[in-house]
Amino acid sequence: MAAPDDATDPVRLRATLASIAPGTALRDGLERILRGRTGALIVLGHDKVVETISTGGFTLDVPFTATGLRELAKMDGAIVVDADITRILRANVHLMPDHTIPSEETGTRHRTADRVAKQTGFPVISVSQSMQIIAAYVGETRYVLEDSAQILSRANQALATLERYKLRLDEVSSTLSALEVEDLVTVRDVAVVAQRLEMVRRIAREIEDYVLELGDDGRLLALQLEELVTGVDAERELVVRDYLPGGRRRKTPEAVLSALENLSPTDLVDISMVAKALGLGQSEHLEGAVTPRGYRLLAKVPRLPGSVVDGLVEQFDTLQKLLSAGVEELQIVEGVGELRARSVREGLSRLAESSILERYV
Repeated sequence: MAAPDDATDPVRLRATLASIAPGTALRDGLERILRGRTGALIVLGHDKVVETISTGGFTLDVPFTATGLRELAKMDGAIVVDADITRILRANVHLMPDHTIPSEETGTRHRTADRVAKQTGFPVISVSQSMQIIAAYVGETRYVLEDSAQILSRANQALATLERYKLRLDEVSSTLSALEVEDLVTVRDVAVVAQRLEMVRRIAREIEDYVLELGDDGRLLALQLEELVTGVDAERELVVRDYLPGGRRRKTPEAVLSALENLSPTDLVDISMVAKALGLGQSEHLEGAVTPRGYRLLAKVPRLPGSVVDGLVEQFDTLQKLLSAGVEELQIVEGVGELRARSVREGLSRLAESSILERYV
């Protein structure tokens, strides 16, 4: 019997890593097994398929505890727990998965874990007595857990890289705002900002994986990450909506964001490929002029509902028309009374002035 089609889904691997992260009862039990220098084979789930490949052992159905897992691991057989890791169902079980399932593992315990994971679709944890490692098998994926100190070291390096990229992103984003006010934006300017936003997002995703695997040890890292990337996703969407090409083949913002996400690392460093993903042409169009609709600047006006922003953009179409619109003209838009119109007018004027000052002072 083959594993389910979604067995290699990264989401399932992330969920498994979260369940065995430092601070969890399962991780505590696994570390106790390592310190006791014994091996273990643990199936994280139970159904009819698991039952059919299990022989021997005994049924327990007792609450899951780290000490209980450690004591049961002293026996040679596998341990079966429920999918929520709240109960130990069976112990000292002999697993007999389909021997025709291909596996590149050489050790008996690891090979069994690999085949059981592929056949049942449940994650399987293997603790090696001789190599002193913990390996998680999720579908076709084998993931070896590392010491928290090693993960934290790599995570801190990634965080330092993210800080540098975020600083550069802030610079090019400020430049784009000033160019928008002056109506001097080119395709290259937009592509550079989109490129930096995507780079920051990818580095942040990598750090999120570290935070997940670190569990309780990654709390400080999570706070630093959140501080650095707050607003980045919203900014990505605003840039795309501001410069979404029109025409009969107009793409949705979601389609453009997906195209950016699917760029390979090589294509992402190529500004022309980023411009193509944005729908703004390639290298021959990089110096072409483009006009923003005004989403980015309006998003910076305090207490302005999204419905009003959409109405203003629909009414005036371009940022330049918005900047030149008077209070009475702004009131044409539904939901914009005199007070809100004055707030928008004053807010846009202040933003335009500060953007230009930041660029030239």
